[in-house]
Amino acid sequence: MQDPTPERGGGARPAEENRRAAAGPASDGSSWLRKVFEEARGSSQLSAAPAEPPPVTVVAVERYLAAAAPPAAAQYWYDVTLADGARQERCHLAPRLNRLVQRARLRPGACLRLRRCSYLYDEKRLHYGFLCLDELELERAAAAAPPAAPPPRRPPPLRGDKKHYLPLWNNEDPYGDVWVAEKPQAQVDVDVSKLTSLGQLEMTWRSRVHFHPLLVRVLHKSRLRYYGKPEKKLDMPYQAYFEVADGSGMMSMVLWNSLCPEWYNSMKVGTVLLLEQYAIKTSYPFKTQPTPGDSQMKRFATIEISLNVRDPPTKISIIPEEMVRPEWGLPEVKYRFITRSELDDLPNNHSCDVIGLVTFVGRAERARKREHGEDFWLYRWAHAIDGTSEQPFILELFATSQPDVFKHIHPMTYLVCTQMRVVRDITENPSGTIYLTTSNESQIFITGWHKGQPYTKDTKVKNFIQWTKTQSEADQMKKTVIGGYYPFPRPPNNFLKYCKNNKVESVLKAIGETGEEIEDLHYREHKRIAVQGIISAIRYISCNNASEEASGVELVQKDTSQSLESSALSKEDCVNKGKNTDLQSKEVKSFLGPHCTPGEQQQHQALQSKKGSVKRKIPCRLNTDAEQGSASVIPVSPYPYFTRSARRKFGLTEFQHEDFGQDKSGQAVPDSLQSCTDPEGMSDTPETEETGATCDSWQSGLWAQVKDKLMKYLHHSKIFPESIPRKFDYLHKDLLMQQYNLHAAVHQPKETRTEKNITEFKSASGLGYYEVTVLGINHDVAIDVAFLPLFCPEDPHLFQLEDIQNDTLLSCMSCISACPHKATSHGGLRHTFPLSNELVKAATDLDGKHVVCILDICHLGDDKVEVFLSKIYQTVEPGVSDPV
Repeated sequence: MQDPTPERGGGARPAEENRRAAAGPASDGSSWLRKVFEEARGSSQLSAAPAEPPPVTVVAVERYLAAAAPPAAAQYWYDVTLADGARQERCHLAPRLNRLVQRARLRPGACLRLRRCSYLYDEKRLHYGFLCLDELELERAAAAAPPAAPPPRRPPPLRGDKKHYLPLWNNEDPYGDVWVAEKPQAQVDVDVSKLTSLGQLEMTWRSRVHFHPLLVRVLHKSRLRYYGKPEKKLDMPYQAYFEVADGSGMMSMVLWNSLCPEWYNSMKVGTVLLLEQYAIKTSYPFKTQPTPGDSQMKRFATIEISLNVRDPPTKISIIPEEMVRPEWGLPEVKYRFITRSELDDLPNNHSCDVIGLVTFVGRAERARKREHGEDFWLYRWAHAIDGTSEQPFILELFATSQPDVFKHIHPMTYLVCTQMRVVRDITENPSGTIYLTTSNESQIFITGWHKGQPYTKDTKVKNFIQWTKTQSEADQMKKTVIGGYYPFPRPPNNFLKYCKNNKVESVLKAIGETGEEIEDLHYREHKRIAVQGIISAIRYISCNNASEEASGVELVQKDTSQSLESSALSKEDCVNKGKNTDLQSKEVKSFLGPHCTPGEQQQHQALQSKKGSVKRKIPCRLNTDAEQGSASVIPVSPYPYFTRSARRKFGLTEFQHEDFGQDKSGQAVPDSLQSCTDPEGMSDTPETEETGATCDSWQSGLWAQVKDKLMKYLHHSKIFPESIPRKFDYLHKDLLMQQYNLHAAVHQPKETRTEKNITEFKSASGLGYYEVTVLGINHDVAIDVAFLPLFCPEDPHLFQLEDIQNDTLLSCMSCISACPHKATSHGGLRHTFPLSNELVKAATDLDGKHVVCILDICHLGDDKVEVFLSKIYQTVEPGVSDPV
């Protein structure tokens, strides 16, 4: 509410003036929030409970470090900015309501009703108080109108003595206007005669108090490290490492505390710095070490340069590259780029740099740093190809303190990742999938960030650019996928190996405790847990029913006759085939052109087809004998029929975007799209074609006996739209990126060019999923979980199928994804059935046996939690576990 008191910056002002300054535009008497504010402050109890509170909109939710408190108290506090249409008020959220933020129920853009609030004075300051939100009622309806943006300069947090906010979902990213985007480059006359070198420093540093100026180039840059603790009083507890070099060698440089917001963003790899009035200290022995691009460069590892705001106050100057002279002898930045064809021969933990065309990027997820802590790592998975192998680079990208890059990674952009580490375990599985993960010194770059980067001179980067010129944009677009559940890396083949890799004290969880594990999850937190049980039932849910379940429609056909519906596919479900434009254009120019590419052009054509809504019902004729655990089925395909009469031709919508240009004609070439269901719902395909006796559900005899006597039955087999990988649509890329990124701290209006819902984007596999029932080994508890087969027909290398020798049941369930894409001579899809003989046999082989199930759980916001079955281990005898 008020601006800070003098010790927090700025002179003391009357409370009323402070509140107006913090609230933004001048308020008037029509503000409901203003009236509640005054009511709470004027009450004898310093509280207010409005009788009929109107809905207000959340404009911002911001996090900061709490003051020192008992160990059980919250580590972080939250301030919430509310808008009532006439005014904005910044309020403190009562710590007992923090869970609403941590599960993304209380988020920017949401509506709520304020049921109770209080006014809190800070007894250590004069005329300082703020409104505290004590009881809230969240509305399901969205905001009626976008609220006004908060003021451009955010005042300090309301409570405690902190001067800045933290990013909402991690601690590594810079957040807020205290972080300077770009420091101006200095016009400095460098007197070479007064300079010292890193080599001389190492020899003389113990005998000197003041050091001569240094002229160095930044070769490596670490992510930010936030080391704030509630009991510490530091204003800006940040630290960042850099590796800098001159003609004599390379040394570590540390940027401390309040210098980080001022200089971190401006100190890029390749930047030349003139350092004056710095300190020299003994190196921290446990810091990470980047791998230099020049293996011959000498490293001075015993000391490091320390840059502080005082003792002594460091003077830093950035020298423009055009002013750098060859006689200064500064080394050039060198890289260790590899191609995908070279990756398979590299050892574990090898350091390398890569460049590729992004074909897949997953949703942003979080992993807890410490059990029961409130700090998280932020990461996402991506695939990139470079033309040297059919296999993509699989990249595990942790936040690298580059939030503007991290949240804008999308398919069809060129991705550069430096200082990546190879992850492989040849002792576990020599043919296992290899991937790359970021290190502490990794940097990532995409469209708009390439210009001027030192890597643009690298030979392998130039070779990659040449390869892209030979590629068809339309062909590559077919392979692109975004978001969804991505089960990688797979658990190891041996359960003992899984136990060894797991850092928690107790690996196995009781099935009955799964609900507690889920309840403890934070927003987009991904966790992998292990439970013992018995595979007792398997049910296949088709893509149509899956979409109904994802939308919250309950299905009732579990053990009764059911009808499957097929509807005409929407225009977005049809594959657009474009002209064979190459991949150079604007993306290639981003290596040479301006830092920010021009705004993307609007597509000049639109598909004219309308969404079909005619449905037909197909009897499934399923009769299940629940008591005997057997099923007799007359199989009918659950998939929509595709006919020759249903095939349509649409005008092609051409992709025109920031990464790739168009050819000179500027016209699209229409082509036929994949076949769609005809509105009459008729099929050319004979319904007598069968591939063998199959059924769409299986259950064990044991399950039939105990399922009505359970003490607890947990249902977590529901999947959500956010769980399904989607085909990428460049026209709606902003909407898709917004969907699969984390909720922003400050309200961002939704992508305005479309009213599309995420469910309208075509699934990358889309054939349905399995519900698997796991019975507790004491036969008193059970849980339903989901298994999602993943297969992209346009890119078989996107999702790796389970190795059938290691997990027979899950392999059988995975393989159905690859089957239904063979067309018959009638122009339709061959009849395929979800529960094949092999799958039923694999399930029967496990009947009654104790197994260990590895479950992937992830909180998707609100009350949505996905629980997927990732691996099954069979316990052969006590203390010994082998894969199924």
